[in-house]
Amino acid sequence: MHKTTGQWQLGLLLSLLTAMLWGLLPIALKGLLQYSDPVTITWYRFLIAGVALFGYLWVKGRLPKLSKLKDKSLLMLAIIVIAGLLGNYILYMVGLSYITPGAAQVMIQTAPMLLLIGGLILFKESFQFKQWIGLITFCFGLVLFFNQRLEELLTTLSDYTIGMLFIFTAGVLWAAYALAQKQLLKDYASEEIMVMIYLVGILVFLPNAEPLTIKHYDGLGWLLLLFCGANTLIAYGAFAEALDHWEASRVSATLALTPLLTLLFMQITHYFAPEFLQPEPVNNLSIIGALLVVAGSAVTALSKSKAVPVDGADGVPRLDEPDDESKSLIVDK
Repeated sequence: MHKTTGQWQLGLLLSLLTAMLWGLLPIALKGLLQYSDPVTITWYRFLIAGVALFGYLWVKGRLPKLSKLKDKSLLMLAIIVIAGLLGNYILYMVGLSYITPGAAQVMIQTAPMLLLIGGLILFKESFQFKQWIGLITFCFGLVLFFNQRLEELLTTLSDYTIGMLFIFTAGVLWAAYALAQKQLLKDYASEEIMVMIYLVGILVFLPNAEPLTIKHYDGLGWLLLLFCGANTLIAYGAFAEALDHWEASRVSATLALTPLLTLLFMQITHYFAPEFLQPEPVNNLSIIGALLVVAGSAVTALSKSKAVPVDGADGVPRLDEPDDESKSLIVDK
């Protein structure tokens, strides 16, 4: 079982760095949608992350052994894991094209809650009282956050409603991915799983991608694309290091701040560049709701004493129940 170094200050700083990077990511992605379509952007992100991770594992001699997939049960798990995360990536991007980064980041926090419910149903996991409190607080926070849009969401099929449905479906697919990945970690390290996902994603998305659109990018477009690609590697490195120095549950609770940071960064971006992106309209109830979403996520995370990192989706940095591989890491987007 992995033991932390006890340098909690360093762990906290690295966790905050990760939260900041993941908080900025949907803003950069939203800006990038002005230059390319969701499939092309997703393809480039898979390409950048896949090439980098493949090169690293190849140098280390740790590429996944595909011969293991002759086992039909492992093959089925791998298919669920790959299809779940590919669907999560692309549906998140499609949803983001309809709604603001702040709304997307708050809504995607349903993914770890769906994971908890899935574990409760499929694996008969125990649900502590604090987790129920966290879940109820989280749901109440969602209602308050979207109070200005609630009637629209419940009564009309507007672009905003469609975007929210895409983001929620992305969360469902992430939960399915995470539940299957939990079992697959018994045979593959998380880095091996992620490189398989990235390489398959490159092939799957290529037919509908338009890679040559980058010829028309200006300086900002290139900056956004490079940031989104580098974000994966830097945030993952900070996340991994944070887990070396601090308890996993505390890292997860800190990362629950991500949606608040996205909302803050959106306001700052709009202040300095009002023509770039429109922030999510918020009132006092929305702010209270966002705080409750974060509080509910943090309470749920802290109610677990030990955990295995399970990640992959934009802004869904959460930790799962313990397995033998207590330090297995998944690269975030």
